[in-house]
Amino acid sequence: MGRVASVVSRANRKVTIQLAAGLLAGSTLIASGLGLFRDRLLNGLYYENYKVGIDAYTAAFTVPDFMFFVLVSGALSVTFIPVFNQRLGSGNKKSAWQLSTSLINLMALATLVASILIIIFARPLIEYVIAPGLSESGLALATSMMRVIAVNPFLFAIATVIASIQQAVGRFTFYAMAPILYNIGIIIGAVFFTHGINIFGWQVFEGGIMGVALGVALGSVLQLLVSSIGLIGLGFDYQFKIFWKNKGFRKVLTLLPARSMDQGMDYINNIVEINLASRMTAGTVRAFQQASTLHMVPINLIGVAISTAAFPKMTERLGQGRPDLFRNELQSILRIIIWLALPVATIAYFTRGYLVNFIYNGGDPLMAGILGILVVAILFRSVYHIAARSFYAQQDTRTPLYISFVAIGLNIFLAIWLTMQVGLGAYGLAWAQSIVAVVEVTILFLVMSRRIKGLFGGDFIGSVGKMMSAAGFTALVAYIGVFLLPLQGGEQSFFTTFPKFCLIVAVSLATYLWFSKILQLKEAGPVIRRMNKILFGRIR
Repeated sequence: MGRVASVVSRANRKVTIQLAAGLLAGSTLIASGLGLFRDRLLNGLYYENYKVGIDAYTAAFTVPDFMFFVLVSGALSVTFIPVFNQRLGSGNKKSAWQLSTSLINLMALATLVASILIIIFARPLIEYVIAPGLSESGLALATSMMRVIAVNPFLFAIATVIASIQQAVGRFTFYAMAPILYNIGIIIGAVFFTHGINIFGWQVFEGGIMGVALGVALGSVLQLLVSSIGLIGLGFDYQFKIFWKNKGFRKVLTLLPARSMDQGMDYINNIVEINLASRMTAGTVRAFQQASTLHMVPINLIGVAISTAAFPKMTERLGQGRPDLFRNELQSILRIIIWLALPVATIAYFTRGYLVNFIYNGGDPLMAGILGILVVAILFRSVYHIAARSFYAQQDTRTPLYISFVAIGLNIFLAIWLTMQVGLGAYGLAWAQSIVAVVEVTILFLVMSRRIKGLFGGDFIGSVGKMMSAAGFTALVAYIGVFLLPLQGGEQSFFTTFPKFCLIVAVSLATYLWFSKILQLKEAGPVIRRMNKILFGRIR
């Protein structure tokens, strides 16, 4: 047992921001790859012949996810970590562990109640709020699946607090592994549980798409287990008690409502989108959700991974009383995120047909069209995460909340107007998201520029202009690549399409990197040096 603990402690050692960002980006890439494989499985099994079932499966996640995002999710990490680090930085470990154990117990209790309520009220929630446009069979199926998936908020809440503890002290190994195992659980459900479950010859489950819901529950359990393993070696002192008088706990509780409302408003927008999509042709809910998932992959890889890794250090800078270092850190991270997100968004637009083909054999024009519009959001949503965290690092959760109220209200208005009045259908939902992403980041930047003097100086603006110029040449190369290597009609084999996709991406990225070097963008230097070392180091 001692040897196991030693191995876990070594694996869970503290890492630098760069290594943490790379670790999180790598795990996100693996998790996203597994997620795409999962979606390809589900679409192959159900999308073509059972569009009602796959729409029901998509709708079933809405309320459990909503409760998790409101009560826990990012709301907890961005409010907990600054306060937790303050306690550790002052040497008060006892207060830090009391804060942690109190949050675990409070969140577990709150989400347990939420899960029970979801199980009880699943049918009316689906029928009157989430997806009123589903058929009777779709409503029944969505209700059953929602009751199984209702366990997610409870399990995710405990796992998230545990993961936030590791994130706060710079331990990211097991934090990064959790989403990978979650997707593995769903894949197990799709591959095995959908064919039924037999125990000693007795069939305890008949199979079908409900097997995927069981896989979701399995993935949640696996995620909690791997997160818990990451506590080994940290000295965490858990107690089955809520320390209401702990000042750090009280501070988190005062910060939590604003961020929770911010998260909740975001998800209310998602509910409105599913509600509107359910009123369109069968399969529209799934098509919109899949396109949204694809556009979130680079956002998670770039915006979420980098800002998550940088956030503890940013809070530490302010804890040291060094706002100048905080500004420099923020400016550097902003530049890196923009430099990475620009070419990715550009290439995603031109290769959207390939991307959709990877998760749905033969492609889907509706998905591809939606994704083409959402590429605008790839850039701005990637930037949003670090922009919002700059406020959270200052223990200001209200400013992003007020901005979110404006953004979500605008998103809902545009979604309804563009789909029902203008008649753009699912494309109207995508346009609403992209427009609002631009507006929200613009407002955040305006407020940030007033609060953090010198953040957006001439050097910063000039560098972004150079990045856009390099992205313009990248767009030209990507367009030529897709023209020379088009996706043939009805082409379904992954092994046929993937090499062509990789070639287009590789040449396009090489073009972006080359022009970044010519334009003397400092972000290109480390990448070029690393590539030279990988490609030519051994030869030398």
